[in-house]
Amino acid sequence: MNLVVTPAEPIEASSHVVRGACPHDCPDTCALLTTVQAGVAVQVKGNPSHPATDGVLCTKVARYTERTYHPERILTPLKRVGKKGEGRFEPVSWEHALDDIAQRLKAIAAVDAQAILPYSYAGTMGLVQGESIAARFFNRLGASELDRTICASAGATALAHTYGASVGMRIEAFADSQLIIIWGSNAIGSNLHFWRHAQAAKRNGAKLVCIDPRRTETAERCHTHLAIMPGTDAALALGLMNELIRNDWLDHDYIDAHTEGWPALRERALEWPAARAAETCGIPVDQITQLAFDYAHTKPAAIRLNYGMQRTRGGGNAVRAVACLPALVGAWRNASGGLLLSSSGFFPKQRAVLERPDLRAALPSGRRPRVINMSTIGADLNHATSPTFGPALQALIVYNSNPVAVAPDSPQVVAGFGREDLFTVVLEHFQTDTADYADYVLPATTQLEHWDIHASYGHTDVLLNRPAVAPMGQAKTNTDIFRLLAKRMGFTEPCFDDSDEALCQQAFAPEVVDWAQLLRDGFTSLKLPQAPFANGQFPTATGKCLFENPALLAIGQDPVPNYLPNWEPADKGHRYPLAMISPPARQFLNSTFVNVKSLRDIEQAPVVELSPEDAAARGIVDGDTVAVFNDRGRYVCLARVGERARSGVVNGLGIWWRKLGLRGTNVNEVTSQALTDMGRAPTFYDCAVEVERV
Repeated sequence: MNLVVTPAEPIEASSHVVRGACPHDCPDTCALLTTVQAGVAVQVKGNPSHPATDGVLCTKVARYTERTYHPERILTPLKRVGKKGEGRFEPVSWEHALDDIAQRLKAIAAVDAQAILPYSYAGTMGLVQGESIAARFFNRLGASELDRTICASAGATALAHTYGASVGMRIEAFADSQLIIIWGSNAIGSNLHFWRHAQAAKRNGAKLVCIDPRRTETAERCHTHLAIMPGTDAALALGLMNELIRNDWLDHDYIDAHTEGWPALRERALEWPAARAAETCGIPVDQITQLAFDYAHTKPAAIRLNYGMQRTRGGGNAVRAVACLPALVGAWRNASGGLLLSSSGFFPKQRAVLERPDLRAALPSGRRPRVINMSTIGADLNHATSPTFGPALQALIVYNSNPVAVAPDSPQVVAGFGREDLFTVVLEHFQTDTADYADYVLPATTQLEHWDIHASYGHTDVLLNRPAVAPMGQAKTNTDIFRLLAKRMGFTEPCFDDSDEALCQQAFAPEVVDWAQLLRDGFTSLKLPQAPFANGQFPTATGKCLFENPALLAIGQDPVPNYLPNWEPADKGHRYPLAMISPPARQFLNSTFVNVKSLRDIEQAPVVELSPEDAAARGIVDGDTVAVFNDRGRYVCLARVGERARSGVVNGLGIWWRKLGLRGTNVNEVTSQALTDMGRAPTFYDCAVEVERV
């Protein structure tokens, strides 16, 4: 298992320990202890006092000092001197950089501020260094709004239409489950602390089932693995429902008391006998019938759902279908039964207080700016002015993201960022693929150097991050950078003077979070019931789980969960006969940590995994250099032939920086900008390709 346990090491008298939180896009949101000696962070460990962390960190974050003190870290503002994409810069002063940036933004805003777009996501999950002063700045400016969809919006929208919000089981309750279905998650690599609870349950006799197209490290350690074809999760869920109905393995009392739309869902499920579902999913029918039996007869039964399965055309419907299962068998009655995709909906964040959307009132006619989807940034950057689209984008401010590496359909993204008439500012720690296309790169602080406050989407604790060391070089916090820009833009509202510590206190109401406890312990828990939906009380308008949601009709959606085939079906009769998914390489987190040499050395090179059958049909052997291609692009990497990939599916592990790949591309060279059925999210795992030897 890829983990680091806190060692028992003596702390020198001259050192001190600072409490903090891991900022990365991971459900575990670990509590950190940073040991500082003579002003230098010398060690980052998990906080053993925080129950969810329990002193354990993943290998990536245990090496966080390597990131803060990385020799390639950007420590002074940089101005472009070469062509876009060449990555040639010269150091400049903060005054020069900020004055020029403000002047350029003022000129664009004088015509139409909607030609300016912020682009950010989860480079930090912090509520302060994420969208606080930054959001206030762009709201006051009147810039286009960013629809932040690139990771979780299909699943979040689906849960909102089913449970009323992104809510579910408490993570620690899985330790007492007797059946755990791990659906679309390589928990060992991406949800380590849940996996520890699953292992505890396994030691107590629980059965573990993994549903994933890839034979992951997690799948290897489960009792059963259902290697379904990508995008067929809804078909599997409906097939399970069919078995539950056909055998009357249902909790009728729970259905009657705490759900709505059962007749419509029942009718839909009856269209999906196990044989049809098995054929669609590409698995043996007895895997479906056995799982249905186990799910109905093993109590408590729990589902740990993750976001990989919602990155196809029908991803939202798939999440809705799976989310209906616990109510059918009454799994919610027990604290260790039910489902967890995200706990984020439990946190009553005061986003309006932090982000101040009311600042838009200062705009002409109080208009609300247009919204641009981050998942289609490639197309949007290449979109000319039109009455429906509005002004062409003339300026991008990128922070907490690396879109040239992570956004789908890289050829279009690169073409857009390469526009000489596009003014681009990037706040960064390193010279990423995106930074190579910037006009200015501004040095930002890391988590060890600033205040922040964190919610979680994997547990129900609020964590405080204190700065452990002073900022390196000339690095500034995201908040300070936007404060300084606000002054130069002439924004005089007092909210731009709020300190980072004050912003941390604004994130939650005092009755929700005890600030004194946060300062003392570094974390505090939300007050929630152990079994939140034992008696219904879902956060829907009626308090019931919505099998059928008429509100979906208003947006052209089927009110009952359904199976939607992929945008890009892949089989032997197609030009591109292989379905490709692009799960993360184990040592990386999105594109973060790719430049940490010790972690990159473990991964060695970008790879695509093929089954022995598919490799043999193409004359490919393990270690060959191959090209993965379709009409969008061509990605060169190494072939890894083995049992990780099922027949008909290839796994392009990501997300490498393009410039650290074999031929200056990465796996997003072939992914598409097509969107999911709900939530306007990307379809990274709905991608048909061919593979050939180079």
